Amino acid sequence: MHIPIQINENSAEPLYSQIESQLRSLIITGQIKEGTLLPSIREFAGNLSCSVITVRRVYQDLENEGLLRTKQGTGTFVAQVGIDKKEDYKQAAVKEALIQAAKVGRSVGSTREELEHWFSEVMNEFYKEKGETEQ
Repeated sequence: MHIPIQINENSAEPLYSQIESQLRSLIITGQIKEGTLLPSIREFAGNLSCSVITVRRVYQDLENEGLLRTKQGTGTFVAQVGIDKKEDYKQAAVKEALIQAAKVGRSVGSTREELEHWFSEVMNEFYKEKGETEQ
């Protein structure tokens, strides 16, 4: 199975964190379905050109969160993810991105009003490009 993970070698974000956050997102959003058998740690590490230790850490972290299940001798599978967990993840991911945007805005001297205006502007442009209407 090919898992669409994009690694940015130039990012300050650690490699395991990039892989973990993308894999978590793919699971939470249902792009990788419940019950899916994931590649072995060695195979996944080879696909991503990273160390086995990195992938083992990602799998362990996501198993600790309840997103993955490992069956001895069989492999690692995507666990069932409840609606509440999906909503919690969605909210946390968006809030974290907005916090980072607010920090950047503050660091360059933007006012709250400017940030709110730009966010609204970006949302309007984004949804217009996607051909969606405001809800």
